[in-house]
Amino acid sequence: MNTDTALTIGLLIGVFSIPAMLSAYSEDRAPRYSMAAFILAAATIAWAVTQKPGGYELADVPNVVIEVIARMIR
Repeated sequence: MNTDTALTIGLLIGVFSIPAMLSAYSEDRAPRYSMAAFILAAATIAWAVTQKPGGYELADVPNVVIEVIARMIR
């Protein structure tokens, strides 16, 4: 798997896990699955950042996400 793709997938999972965690907390439930998804997202992002030579700059992240989406559409 390409590190750009892993970063994008990790960001996507992380974005979707945050509302699920908030929903679980507001309904007095344990956020087991949403917390597991958040940990998976953090691990995927960490793997992508450590495996790319030179890492990622914060300013590069939007361009990386758009490039991955464009690759998937083509």
